[in-house]
Amino acid sequence: MSKTNSDLTNKICLRIKFERIKRNWSQEQLAEYADLNRNTIGNLDRGIASPTIDTLEKLAKAFGMTVIDLIDVSKIEL
Repeated sequence: MSKTNSDLTNKICLRIKFERIKRNWSQEQLAEYADLNRNTIGNLDRGIASPTIDTLEKLAKAFGMTVIDLIDVSKIEL
């Protein structure tokens, strides 16, 4: 994960990647389901980007969860 992002941002990126992998979705599939660019998903997977609120909303909708549930990283240790 990126050292330039905060620990919170890194945890959220890990959570997004975990949710994608848990569903066995490729980066391309998630990008399509969330109406985002595949490069955005790749950058989040690698922790080199910080998701915007709009991006989090699109991802949460694609995952069938709320933004609050998506950003609940209380159990993620770095």
